[in-house]
Amino acid sequence: MWRALPHIRVQRLVGWLLALAFIPPLLVSAILVLVDIIRKHKHSQGHFLSLRNEPPVSVGQTEVQFYTYGNDLYRAMLEAIQHAQQRILFETFIWKDDEIGTHFKNALTEASQRGVEVYIIYDKFANLVVPAAFFAFDPRIHVLSYPLFSFPFKLFSIRSYARDHRKVMIVDSQIGFIGGYNIGDAYARHWRDTHARVVGPGALEIENTFIDFWNEHRKKDEAELPDVRNRGWDTTLTVQRNDPTLFMFPIRNMYLESIDRSQQSFYLTNAYFIPDRGILYALTKAAQRGVDVRVLVPALSNHIVADWLSHGFYTQCLKNGIRLLLYSDAMIHAKTATADGKWSTVGTANLDRLSMFGNFEVNMEFYDTDVAEEMEKIFAYDSSRAHELTLKQWEKRPFYWKLGEYMLYTFRPFF
Repeated sequence: MWRALPHIRVQRLVGWLLALAFIPPLLVSAILVLVDIIRKHKHSQGHFLSLRNEPPVSVGQTEVQFYTYGNDLYRAMLEAIQHAQQRILFETFIWKDDEIGTHFKNALTEASQRGVEVYIIYDKFANLVVPAAFFAFDPRIHVLSYPLFSFPFKLFSIRSYARDHRKVMIVDSQIGFIGGYNIGDAYARHWRDTHARVVGPGALEIENTFIDFWNEHRKKDEAELPDVRNRGWDTTLTVQRNDPTLFMFPIRNMYLESIDRSQQSFYLTNAYFIPDRGILYALTKAAQRGVDVRVLVPALSNHIVADWLSHGFYTQCLKNGIRLLLYSDAMIHAKTATADGKWSTVGTANLDRLSMFGNFEVNMEFYDTDVAEEMEKIFAYDSSRAHELTLKQWEKRPFYWKLGEYMLYTFRPFF
């Protein structure tokens, strides 16, 4: 009995330490969520002036078109579906059962009814609030609902919690879409995001990622899709994909390499800026060696806790010469970057631990000056709609803001 007392004391001590580590940030998070609910109830979603779509640019034998307004993107995607002749591969994270979502469902159904092979992947967890009946499809459509938890379930394995955060579509192996847009009315008009349409051989790079995911996670009664056999070696356009089942996270390495190589400029747009130590170190070192490092983030995102976690990095960024631009017209959800007028990326990965080390993600990167020029134009336009935060302004924030940021520190590894 007496020997057991030290063990009991250790358990109590560990319990108290865990309580001290997690109860304060949980309380702060609860308060922030309550404030956010009140704010959203009083204020409507943002509106913004869309950037005029520029003509597509050529990357080798591939044409690349960028979309920064949801309605324009959805119009192009639905047109591609309507003209499909052989096969449509459609993958999304969130798919709302609203007007836009229904348009896509109907268009995919009509395509299958005229003999087009249709394959759909969606994330079940991300669509828990959508009625299950919406995801009842024509039996001719092949559907993969990525499950809530992967099996075999392991409590301390990231593979058990990984989400399929990808948003891609490929039509007839010739037209590919990739970027940050989910499917729904709000994203059509109220969110600022970026998607790319890729026409030509480059679409095969996106198609290859869909096929690999389908074959790995398909139901036993679903046949495998044949591998893409005619991919070229065009290094000006490549696809990077994170796969937590293989512990493969090249998108983070892509960012680290591009930041390290940059000499003149590095412009980053991201919805949730919660960098790990390596990414933040690379950005600060680039700024210190004279690179013009600019980070464009939403002034208020759709996840208030993520905003406050991001705030915890602002002081270090500003003190080291990183310029912070806060987009205030609407929720900016884009995941893009461009460097030195030579390199660019657009895709689904946020700059946080969930995307860098946890979810299935896909980004396309370009080594092309014309693409970089287009990305710089988009960044400049978004910057004109943003407010640049200075260190002097940031240091004047209320004391309770600083306290809240400090108390949320424990949550950084989970975002």
